[in-house]
Amino acid sequence: MFILMLIVFIVGYVFIALEHVVKINKAAIALLIGVLCWTIYALGGEHILSLGYSAAWVEYLAKNPSLTMTAESVRHFITNHELIEHLGETSSTLFFLLGAMTIVELIDKYQGFRIITSKIESTSIVRLLWIVSLLTFFMSALLDNLTTTIIILTLLNKLISKKNFRLVFAGVVVMAANAGGAWSPIGDVTTIMLWIGGQVTAGSIVTSLFLPSLVNVVVVTLITSMFVKGHRIPPKLPQSETESFTSERVQKSMLIIGVLALVSVPIFKGYTHLPPFMGMLLGLAVLWAITDLLIEHVDALDERKFTVTAALRSVDISTILFFLGILTAVAALQSAGHLLELSEWLSAHVPNIYVTNIIIGIVSSIVDNVPLVAASMGMYDIQPNMAMGAMQSFVQNGDFWNLLAYCAGTGGSLLIIGSAAGVAAMGIEKINFIWYAKRIGGVAFVGYLAGVGVYFLQTLIF
Repeated sequence: MFILMLIVFIVGYVFIALEHVVKINKAAIALLIGVLCWTIYALGGEHILSLGYSAAWVEYLAKNPSLTMTAESVRHFITNHELIEHLGETSSTLFFLLGAMTIVELIDKYQGFRIITSKIESTSIVRLLWIVSLLTFFMSALLDNLTTTIIILTLLNKLISKKNFRLVFAGVVVMAANAGGAWSPIGDVTTIMLWIGGQVTAGSIVTSLFLPSLVNVVVVTLITSMFVKGHRIPPKLPQSETESFTSERVQKSMLIIGVLALVSVPIFKGYTHLPPFMGMLLGLAVLWAITDLLIEHVDALDERKFTVTAALRSVDISTILFFLGILTAVAALQSAGHLLELSEWLSAHVPNIYVTNIIIGIVSSIVDNVPLVAASMGMYDIQPNMAMGAMQSFVQNGDFWNLLAYCAGTGGSLLIIGSAAGVAAMGIEKINFIWYAKRIGGVAFVGYLAGVGVYFLQTLIF
């Protein structure tokens, strides 16, 4: 049964990676493997726990010395203790994402992002490339890489008419969005997971990864600009479909309030010590009240489209369910002891944390980085601050966790299917997998390694 859990997870993971081939939504597969892993664990609990791989079971027995391994005690441990405990951790991430995605969707409905995108004007393709790259980098740190990619590519579709130029820009946008999300506690799902899990703090992730992430995006933009140098931007496409239906005052108000709601979450957590999702839900509640008052200033046929309820309908719930399924499956493997065994194997065969994280980043270009980070969080415990030697890398804000956030976040840029931003770009611009691998993958890899090198130099200097 122990091996069967692993087989179910691996087979399901292959189906998720080949979603574009098998034509089954990855959320459905994730939910299936999540339920199946826990079902197998519950039915074969006595056998699985008797193998001695589950640190959670050992800790549970230590807290309850009168217990013995019986069918009833094992069932209670799995269903009433482990499942409920992991569900609480998973839910905090899901509520955070739901709140953040709703806020961003609401800003977009009120055309708040027009304030930013309307300022992008240039006839030089190299200059525009740098503007788009850096704008994407900083926007994805405040919003998230997926939303930023959609917004910027929608803009580029109206600025550049020539398809081959847009494809190059799309590649840079994917790389810049992933790099921007890596250094912000709210910019990428993986950094959100590490922040909520306590592996890193908001201040540490920003100070440790800003420079490596910036070097990443500067390197990839510099290399890309060499290939488009000398070209001019083709004529713009018609702009009639972008006419404003909200006043500039409303647009500015929604942008400012929405961004403040997002960036105030780390401050809320630091001051109250409550989980980050509480701060995000507070921001959503405030924005909800404000939009109910602003609705009368919207010049549209159906004002109901501009309510929070409408924004919630537009949120990609399948993405939320995907995270639920995959995090639930990883939690089952963590509880049963699979991840502990994997961490011990890695410690024995790949003792260097830089090599380990570089490998994780490369693998994240093939498969989704969410389960990779979830697995890493389950494989390694947060060590006490007084830990010495190699264990010092695993304390809160240790080198392993910070570098994991960078590698998992930016490694997904190596292939078009390696990140949510890449998948979005693939759908919007119909980017071919092979084209991206040949034209963008190499550039992304150079930027990826440049960022790792900068992080390594930081640790030597500071």
